[in-house]
Amino acid sequence: MKPQSAKAKGRNLQKWVRDLLLENFPSLEPDDVRSTSMGCGGEDLQLSPAARKLFSFSIECKNVERLNVYDAYDQASANSGDYEPLLIMKKNRKKPLVVMDAEHFVELIKNLWLDRH
Repeated sequence: MKPQSAKAKGRNLQKWVRDLLLENFPSLEPDDVRSTSMGCGGEDLQLSPAARKLFSFSIECKNVERLNVYDAYDQASANSGDYEPLLIMKKNRKKPLVVMDAEHFVELIKNLWLDRH
């Protein structure tokens, strides 16, 4: 695959995640979630302070056929700053998946459960 095509695949996943966040958090404006250019260091999606209040993750997107998940998660962690790293990965003809720290995941579920009971 040409580098240009690979970057386009990555860009498409970033845009998909951006649109998913904007669709599910209707109080956000389009400028609250911005897809960064390919090759730019840091997070793949830049979130405004308003978006961070609703979604406090640092997002790394990988749209590739073969992926070393731990290396990709390490990259997400290195770019996460004060936020929880979140890896969103996808390959052709497959649904996007999320990788996050298991302890953080259980904490999220526990808090959802406590809020409902």
